[in-house]
Amino acid sequence: MFIGHYAPALVAAALPKAPKLGALFIAAQLVDIAFFIFVLGGVEAMRITPGITAMNGLDLYHMPYTHSLLGSIVWGAGFAIVIWMLTRSRITALVGGAVVVSHWFIDLLVHRPDLTLTGSPPRIGLGLWNYPLIEMPLELGLIGASLGFYLSRTRHIAGAATHWPWTLAAVMLVVQLYNWLSPEPEAMDASLPISGLLAYFLLAWLAHQTGQTRTLKGAGEN
Repeated sequence: MFIGHYAPALVAAALPKAPKLGALFIAAQLVDIAFFIFVLGGVEAMRITPGITAMNGLDLYHMPYTHSLLGSIVWGAGFAIVIWMLTRSRITALVGGAVVVSHWFIDLLVHRPDLTLTGSPPRIGLGLWNYPLIEMPLELGLIGASLGFYLSRTRHIAGAATHWPWTLAAVMLVVQLYNWLSPEPEAMDASLPISGLLAYFLLAWLAHQTGQTRTLKGAGEN
């Protein structure tokens, strides 16, 4: 999945004492951000193997530090510690950490068996990338439902720009369509992880802008 990973971030952002939406968008993709940085640094690895799944040729054959369940929990704990240091709120920290860990469970739905529990075999994955007619509506449904939930539980702040939620939704859709429909690269090079990182930070910035224009319903009301 790509934008489907942001569903837990949008749901969490509608909860009291949650981190800001921009931070939650970082949390939702933190293990992929770390993975792409590790790929660029030679710590973890991937390659292009055309046909390895029906939807993409990503052969994610070495990612023990980011895409093991244990690794995801460590990244989640690290993120939670940072949030706690900034807010001194245990609830805020726990919500942020949980969103980080949610990435692994969503990946479990779509990945071929390339995920691990502790960084070594057995490798697991339910493989919905081999079933586009299931995966694609599932991804769009998750993000649509979670965005609707977020908007229904928050209200626009008077005087703030009104376009940011719709700009975020539109850019997410465009990025996802590009991810699905663009020609598959023939070989692995630095452009793939770099473009992924740019997309993650663009969406996090748009989420930050969106979060600045909305507040929980009931907040500040008499």
